[in-house]
Amino acid sequence: MKTSIRRSVFVTALSFAAAFAGACSSDDAESAHREADSVVVHEQWVKAADSGMTSAFAEFRNSADSEVRVVAASSPAAGWAELHEIAPGDTGAPVMRPKAGGFVIPADGTYTLAAGGDHLMLMDLLAPLTPGAETEITLEFADRSTMTFTAQVRDFAGAQENYQPGGGDTADAPAAPSTPAHGG
Repeated sequence: MKTSIRRSVFVTALSFAAAFAGACSSDDAESAHREADSVVVHEQWVKAADSGMTSAFAEFRNSADSEVRVVAASSPAAGWAELHEIAPGDTGAPVMRPKAGGFVIPADGTYTLAAGGDHLMLMDLLAPLTPGAETEITLEFADRSTMTFTAQVRDFAGAQENYQPGGGDTADAPAAPSTPAHGG
């Protein structure tokens, strides 16, 4: 009888150990494929602004053998952030608007956010962003993984496009002014 109880305890313990090992290995497999882990950020900076909104720029390098997609951004410096593109408006003049579908960083490639082009828009600034300061920006990827980087605040006077709401899911975001001094 004692042998039977010992065998039962041993089998139960072995079952728990196998289940635990399986859970750990599946977590390791999932974390090995996080989109955020394959991206490195270079040349990141934010345009100085006293209030309202401003733009952030950077170069994203993807080391994975498949594309990754940035779908959202946030920063403690702003009430919310949007992924933006510059496109011709109704009159043909360039306007900035939320970029539907996010930013796709190609496999073994780069994606550049630049003044006058795609950029991150920091909306409803919570305090002035002064030259020389730094702020954190967090990116969210399509697989829901995230990465945070620090960007330096710089003076920049160029790229004064108009803001055209729409083009993305901004239903929860408050209305933005039609002509900001943002430098997108």
